[in-house]
Amino acid sequence: MSGGVGGASCLETNDWICGEYLRTRSQELVDATVQHIGITAVSVAIGLLIAFPLALVARRWRGAAGPVLGLTTVLYTVPSLAMFALLTPVFGVSASVVVTGLVLYSLTILVRNILAGLAAVPAEVREAARGMGYGPARLLYEVELPLALPALVAGLRIATVSTVAMTTIGSVVGYGGLGNLIASGMEGFFKAEVLTASVLCVLLALLADLLLMGLQRLLTPWTRAQARAKVRARRGARMAKAVG
Repeated sequence: MSGGVGGASCLETNDWICGEYLRTRSQELVDATVQHIGITAVSVAIGLLIAFPLALVARRWRGAAGPVLGLTTVLYTVPSLAMFALLTPVFGVSASVVVTGLVLYSLTILVRNILAGLAAVPAEVREAARGMGYGPARLLYEVELPLALPALVAGLRIATVSTVAMTTIGSVVGYGGLGNLIASGMEGFFKAEVLTASVLCVLLALLADLLLMGLQRLLTPWTRAQARAKVRARRGARMAKAVG
């Protein structure tokens, strides 16, 4: 929509959908999107790097599981505004405040899913690997982690999508990516800015989820083979029942 009542532009009439806004503010939208992607990617990557050893500690020492899961859960319950306020004196008004807060929020999802994935590995598979001479490190990286990938990637997908949404809250310190545009649009009730930035956030979340889903399918080809085998088994059972 490029025009309004009496030939006025959609910017002048403050329409929700405005092609002129996209044309005139394209660089602003690109910059905000790039910042949003950067903050999200760095936060999730650091969160995964921290969550993995925490999950291993919680699994290795049973006494550590409760404190690790409890601490990550408590951190997740802290309101985002309070979290950023607590971190600002440490990092100053910078992107580090937002990244640190998002990393802390991602831990509860990532740690739990890594633990769930590792716990789902059949005990007989571990025993067979040990019988073949696999040490703890080789057992973890060559046997347990590949089998735990579906649960791990599922947690990564949830953490990424939630981080895309929560990055917008970083607008309170000026590092919210598309959230900066949403905040400024809400302040001036600039409809096109609010709607466009919100739609871009949703699209980023969907795109990230699809990419991670594709990565999971690429890394776990055996799950598709198992699914096909189950489908063939069900069809065979139905045919046998029909013939009988």
